[in-house]
Amino acid sequence: MSDGSLTEVARLTEVAEWYREFVLYTRNVSPLYAELAEGVANDRDVLTLLLELPEQKRQPNLLFAAVRHVAGTPSDYAQFRSILFSRRETVVATMLARRTQTNEPGRCAAVYPLLAALPQPVALLEVGASAGLCLLPDRYAYEYNGVPAGAAQSPLMIPCRVEGVWTHPTTAVEVAWRAGIDVNPLSVTDPDDRRWLETLIWPGQDERVRRLDRALAVARHDPPRVVRGDLNERLADVAAEAPEHATLVVFHTSVLCYLSAADRQRFVEQVRRLGAHWISQEESGVAPSVTADLPELASDEDPMVVLALDGRAVALTAPHGGLIRWLEPADPSAS
Repeated sequence: MSDGSLTEVARLTEVAEWYREFVLYTRNVSPLYAELAEGVANDRDVLTLLLELPEQKRQPNLLFAAVRHVAGTPSDYAQFRSILFSRRETVVATMLARRTQTNEPGRCAAVYPLLAALPQPVALLEVGASAGLCLLPDRYAYEYNGVPAGAAQSPLMIPCRVEGVWTHPTTAVEVAWRAGIDVNPLSVTDPDDRRWLETLIWPGQDERVRRLDRALAVARHDPPRVVRGDLNERLADVAAEAPEHATLVVFHTSVLCYLSAADRQRFVEQVRRLGAHWISQEESGVAPSVTADLPELASDEDPMVVLALDGRAVALTAPHGGLIRWLEPADPSAS
């Protein structure tokens, strides 16, 4: 076997492993996606197709969302495969044009208690903001173990289970200014962008679809501003627009995983130079300095991401909201 063949086998194996990991990640929450990921991991033809794409375009969620965007949700792997190859050019074009810009408002339930513990008002700057739905935490209502918080009259109420002893938010979050940065901002008023956001939600997660629809309704009344550009290139100049009387907070959810290690470090250094508070929700290992002292965070059965304030891990949260597991010290306002 030639070196070239060995290299191709190694690349095919790497992509297959990516999809096998996605099986573990989805099997308890989206059985269809788990079936599709298992099928791709064992399908040389599909893996070869994926190798023809740039590395960042081989993601399971991007492939599955592109097929659904083009032809609707398949019933099983056989139908998925048929769609993929019969409409290959359109599916690939969608993958090249689109990104996995999941804009899950449920993640705001984890951010809200941290924001409420900071001096008010706050100035919010989100990097990787997509359509900006997570820039509106003050416009949603929440229930933490049944106890209300947030905007009581909001059409969107986000329930969240809380584990661990913590301080329930008693201060309302007051936002004096908000802006986002994204390489490809989506618009809450564009029907195709809205359909793409819905397509990014995994099959079987109907509550997330309803939550997205309500968040979009809230956002359309006063769409958040999302600036086009690279987060490292635009961070300083957009942050400079924040009013001086407000507490500047830079935050992000599942964004740094798309950056190189060097670009992640550059981002962290920029945030620290700004003197801003920094809230992150990222998978373990994405920001090693945040999780270096933590124990094993989650099993395959219970995927969690790390919520951190100013570079200190304070909780584990469900990737799309719904659960906060506070770490010690349990009070999120503790410094």
